[in-house]
Formats: sequence, structure tokens, C-alpha cells
Amino acid sequence: MKILIVDDDEIDIALVKRALSTSLHNEYEVKDADSVIEGLALIDTENFDVILLDYHMPEVNGIELIIDIRSRPNLGDTAIIVISAAQDSSIALNCIEAGAQDFISKIDISHIKLHQAIIHSKKRFEMEQRMRESYLALKNMAETDQLTGLHNRYYFDETLKFMIANSDRSKLSVGMLALDLDDFKYVNDSLGHHAGDKLLVDFVGRVKECLRVNDGFARLGGDEFAITLANVHSAEEVNMIANRILSSFKKPFLFEGQRIKCTVSIGAALYPSDADSRVQLVKCADIAMYRAKQNGKNALRFYESHYQNEFNRRFLIQSEMSEILRSSSFRLFYQPVFSAHSARIKGVEALIRWPDTPNSYTPDEFIPIAEETRLIHDLGQWVLTTALTDLASWQMRFDRNFTMAINISALQLQDTQLTQKIIDETLRHGLESSTITLEITETALLEDNDITRQTLCSLSSQGFKVALDDFGMGFSSIAHLNNFPIDIVKLDKSLQDKYSTDNNKKSLLEAVTMMLKLLDFIVVAEGIETPSQLTICHELKIDKIQGYLLGKPMPANLLEEKLLEQG
Repeated sequence: MKILIVDDDEIDIALVKRALSTSLHNEYEVKDADSVIEGLALIDTENFDVILLDYHMPEVNGIELIIDIRSRPNLGDTAIIVISAAQDSSIALNCIEAGAQDFISKIDISHIKLHQAIIHSKKRFEMEQRMRESYLALKNMAETDQLTGLHNRYYFDETLKFMIANSDRSKLSVGMLALDLDDFKYVNDSLGHHAGDKLLVDFVGRVKECLRVNDGFARLGGDEFAITLANVHSAEEVNMIANRILSSFKKPFLFEGQRIKCTVSIGAALYPSDADSRVQLVKCADIAMYRAKQNGKNALRFYESHYQNEFNRRFLIQSEMSEILRSSSFRLFYQPVFSAHSARIKGVEALIRWPDTPNSYTPDEFIPIAEETRLIHDLGQWVLTTALTDLASWQMRFDRNFTMAINISALQLQDTQLTQKIIDETLRHGLESSTITLEITETALLEDNDITRQTLCSLSSQGFKVALDDFGMGFSSIAHLNNFPIDIVKLDKSLQDKYSTDNNKKSLLEAVTMMLKLLDFIVVAEGIETPSQLTICHELKIDKIQGYLLGKPMPANLLEEKLLEQG
């Protein structure tokens, strides 16, 4: 066992050496140093098992030397025993707290006590080392994402605090990038979580190649990541790094030989120009990232102050929508659908409306938020129940063949229980499925995935009618007519606008209508607002008509009055 004695008193060194040499074990290899400088020089060149350190040294006291020694990375398994002529217990405690393993008064030195102290301090140090290794392992687990090896949210927050404090001193900016993988859920759902995990690991690898040495990179959860950029001189630095990341995603990822096209949306913000605190900086970057997703994904957006107002408005809508759903206080308006041959109301389309409250929002505002927050499922169930309740009443009072059209979102079509939910409501109200039309938009069919196809086919097989809304505004609508079980086609109002009397417009409308009739679809014209548009619909023998000219959306009680009037 190698022992180093650091003491400026030759007599004390000799005393300790004598005690060590008379040990029964006599297994010590002893070296000595009469100054701190010499002792540190020996520690730098050799490994020692135990250091016997005098508390009172000329240059620095023992505690300072202990702190210096413990700060060195190459100390190895060296235990420290402090030897002092003083017998003050407070000195002993201070030495232990500084990192020593034991304390011996010089007047108590004997070969037995010294040997025991060496053995005990050595074991104590080994235990402390194991405890420290366990602590470091736990600390690493607490601060590191186990899948990607990146720092996690906790470490990210602590680092950002330090960076902002340093920014205040240096007067340079801190940049933050909030990153979110686009359509990551689709990868998990279609290829499994193993593919999703592999994609995240590969994603991290690509992003790391775009970063500088001192840039921070953390996984905040799921497919959300953040990058911190210190000592930023201008927004252009942030822009360059973000665009490098975007460019790196042009190349598809590979999973078990399958190519996966994946993109990323990035939001950027700067402290202190955009935010005055760590929390605010994170919020601003998140808002900018959300804006990037809203504007088509696969893009970078820098934070702008007006985004905050939009974000607050969206949050308010989401909160109020949840409360309104709980109280079932949404409203349904019904727009009449007329038969082109008899000018009678043959059915209606159910249209959801915000309640009559001080804060009122249009469907174009709150329905996308309902879809993003998955509230669309509860909202859709409320519409279904309410609309079919009214339909059952009107069929009983006016016409057993009266129809109801209900809009179904793309997200609802991904619900494998949707068909059964609609069947249950239909049976509960004693309705014929053939009098219920489920309207979908072309965007619901763009991905053409198996769940959407199975849901539509199962609904069609149960006798429900499927209508394709907004036909004529998309790029692949004709293909969808063949690929999905569609019964009714609703012409987009852009084909019925005020210019439809123009020969080119009229020719296009005529050609589309003739094609659809040849394919045996029921054709509905939407957006009829002028007598000339109505005349053209009659000339083209379009089956059904909707529009403000004949009937605006109205509450149930007003619709009932219209039905009573027509007898």
C-alpha cells in the first residue's frame, strides 16, 4: 500500500514513519513531502492509496489542500487522513466535510491506531466512491433521455437558466429553436413504435451534424426537441443553423429497407428581443413552431409578437369549447336542401354553431382547433345525437323520407368505432340509414389509408349515403370517385360563383355535371345565390340545390316553420 506523508515538521514525519514501520503488517511503501508544492507534485506523478496530511502547513492549511486534491480528476482511490497537533473537534469535522476520511491527533499516534485509521479510511473512501458513482448514474438518468442520449427537459431548463444569466452579463443574445417532427404519429401508427424510436434516433443524429460544438440539444418529450444557442450576435446565425437542419431532411430515412419521408417544423425565438425570461423564451419558440406547422409544416418561423395574440385566442377557444361541450350548449343550424325538380325542402345539412355568448367564433376558427386537440370526437358525437334527434322528429311529423346530412372530419374517420357509434344512434332514434348522408371533404381522402377506407366501406354497406363535399376545388377528386364508396357529389361553390354565366365557367360546370351524371352520382349544387345560377342548375338538371337564394342556415324552430308552410 502506497502512502504519502505531507508534513513540514521532520520530527513528525519521522514519528509517523516509525509507527508505520512497526506495524505488524509492515506492508507500506512510504514517501514524504515537506511542503504542499512538493506534495502536489508527487500526487501528479504517482498514485497513492492514502495521504497522511498535516493540518497546519506554512502555505495553506489542510482543509484548503483537501479541497484542492479532491478537485483533481486523477486522484484515483486515494483516501485522506488529517494529522494535527490540535484536538479541536470542530477542526476534525471541518476536515471530514472538506473530503477527508479520518482525523488523528498527533499525540494519539501509535502503530495500532494509525493502521486502523488507514484501513478504515480506505474502506470509507471506497464506499464514498461507490455512492458517488451511484449518484452520478442516477443524476445522468435524471438528466438524460434514455432513447436518444440527449439531455432531457430538466437539464434543458437548468442550462437555459445559466445561459440567460450569462447573456445578461455578456449582452449577447440566447437563441432557441423548438423542433417538432411532422406527422410522427403516422409513423408510429403505420409502422409501429420500434420504427418511431429508430426514426427519433436517426433524427437526432442528423440534427447533431448541423450544430456547433457548444449548442445545446435536448429532447423535451415525444417528438418535441429544443436547441439552445449561446452568444448569438444576430438572428441570421439562428436562421443559418435552422435552415441547415431543414435541408438535412430532404433525404428520406430508411427503416428495414423502407423509405420514410419525414420533415420537421421549427420555431425560433431570441432572448432578450422576443422574451424577457426563460419561460417566455420557451413559450415564444413554441408559438413560432406552431405557426410553422399551421403554414404547411417543413418550415422555419421566427417568433412575431402578433403570434401571441393568436395563440391566446386559440387557447381561449379550446378552453371555452371544452366547457361548452360539458354543458351541451353548442347550437345546430340547418341549411335546407331543395329538390331541383319541385322546389321543395327534401332534407337539410346540419351545421354546428358557437353558442350565443359574448365571445363568439366561426366554425372555420373552432373546428380546426377541435381537430388538433382531439375534441372533434366529442363534438362529432354531440352533433350526431342532436341532429338525429331532430331528424326523427321531422320524419314523424312531415316526411318519412326527409334526409339529414352530417359532416364527418378526417380525424373522425380514423376512429375504428365510428361506424358502430353511428349505427347505435340511428337505431336508437328508429331511423332508416338511407335517410342519413355523411359528408366528407377531399382532404379526408388524401392519405388514402386503410382505416379511412374501411370506415367508409362499412358505413356504405350499412346503407348510409356518403357525399363528397367541395368537389371541383381539389386535384384528385375524380380518382376518389372510383376509389371510395361515394353516392353524392356536392359541387364546390367556386363552380357556382357570380361569374358562372361566363361561357368558359358555364362550359366547365356543364362538363363536370354531365360526367357525374354519366357515372350515376347524385349531384348537389352548393352556393346558389343568384337567379341566374339557379337557372343554370335547372338547365343542367342538377338533382339538388343549396344556397342562400333559397334558404340560409337556420335554427330548428325556424326550419319547422318552413316545413309547415310547404305542407
